[in-house]
Amino acid sequence: MKIDRIHSLTDNFEAHAQRTDGGVEFWLARDLQYLLGYAEWRNFTAVITKAKIAREMLQNAVLDHFVDVNIDQ
Repeated sequence: MKIDRIHSLTDNFEAHAQRTDGGVEFWLARDLQYLLGYAEWRNFTAVITKAKIAREMLQNAVLDHFVDVNIDQ
């Protein structure tokens, strides 16, 4: 992958970051879904599950990295 493409993808990803009042950076799963090219939410939930498993394998607390919420949209 060309370096300019990597910079473009990184900039796009960072542009969608949100911040808490305390300055903690986070991304909403629905935003990531589209950024990563998933048209349907049901296809993206498997990605989230795999990411949680990866965190567990690294012996990281999943709840330190993922917050489960339900928002009707």
